[in-house]
Amino acid sequence: MNGDIRPRKRPLSTPPPLPNAPRAAASPAVPPPTPRPTATPPAATPNVAAAPVQPIALKPPQMLKTKPRKIKKTILWIAVSIVGVIILAIAGAFAWYQLALRPVNVQDQSRSRVQIVEGTSPTDIGQQLEEKGLIRSRYAFDIYTRLTGTRNKLQAGTYSLSPSESLQTITDHLVAGKVDTFNMTFLPGASLAENRAGLIKAGYSEAEVDAALSKTYDHPLFADKPAGTDLEGYIYGETYNFDSSATVEQILTKTFDEFQGVIAKNDLKAGFQKQGLNLYQGITLASIIQREVPGVADQKQVAQVFYTRLAAGMQLGSDVTYQYAAKKLGVAPSVDLESPYNTRKYVGLPPGPIATPGLAALQAVAMPAAGDYVYFLSGDDDTTYFSRTFEGHEANIRDHCKVKCATP
Repeated sequence: MNGDIRPRKRPLSTPPPLPNAPRAAASPAVPPPTPRPTATPPAATPNVAAAPVQPIALKPPQMLKTKPRKIKKTILWIAVSIVGVIILAIAGAFAWYQLALRPVNVQDQSRSRVQIVEGTSPTDIGQQLEEKGLIRSRYAFDIYTRLTGTRNKLQAGTYSLSPSESLQTITDHLVAGKVDTFNMTFLPGASLAENRAGLIKAGYSEAEVDAALSKTYDHPLFADKPAGTDLEGYIYGETYNFDSSATVEQILTKTFDEFQGVIAKNDLKAGFQKQGLNLYQGITLASIIQREVPGVADQKQVAQVFYTRLAAGMQLGSDVTYQYAAKKLGVAPSVDLESPYNTRKYVGLPPGPIATPGLAALQAVAMPAAGDYVYFLSGDDDTTYFSRTFEGHEANIRDHCKVKCATP
């Protein structure tokens, strides 16, 4: 037994390989253990065959170098953008301001009446001007008066201003505080509705105008005027000059005074009485003549025709009367229109004037021409043709009134 050869015992650990000895290949079935990271890696045992570990800390330094550069570019871009926006905003504001200083409408020569009472603030003045369409912006007015030092120099008063004036002109007007005057023209032959529109165009509000037109006036001109009738025919046609502080009532009273003066100067009331008419009737007939033949030359002869018809119990047959009635009623004109103003249908004078007569028409009624004409018409050439018979009238229509007489 002692002489038997026994196998060698397995060593407890594998001795380290010799420096120059080849390393045994690892078993493919058992992967090498993954080393655990440590705070301080142990010193590596020199190993000639081990693959060198590549450093991976190259990219972070590159990022640290490029990131500040990108941030600087971003900040610069933002700053440039902000500056650009500010420049555009300033340019836009300047353009808006320059536009706001310009007139609202250079072509609009109408006037507006602006009353600035004592103690009105500049802000309220700007608002009032803007609401009346005289300036483009109350804010531009505020800026302008601050920049020019005129904010506390605006004076109370009544002004006549136009949208054709620039903001600077209007401001200078208010600073000067000068009393404005304006001309108001009423035309012979104009209706009450047309005169109303003229007063509104002069700068008075609709409420002011309507209140004045509906007011009852104590004036000698209205001695024969029936109660409840309007002012149709009584706003005498003339050009008047008024202070800008004048009210509509004052303007109307001035026209009544003028009309009364014309009547007295030409002794028209006595002339009407010779023809069997009172003042109201004389004005009514004169208003029809004014609209029928605006030309002075033929008005006296037309008055003769109307007197002849009245005396014979015939209709006046005036087209302008039913046309007036249709306009007043807001309907289409027709010779059969049911209205007491339609002298093609009813005998006698209409209920009242249809327009404001001029002096020549008034004188024609007071002193008509001699003659026995019964018919007249205004031809296409604007010549007035008279006739004594219906047949002669039909011939005048056929020969001289193809266009005018074909329309209602």
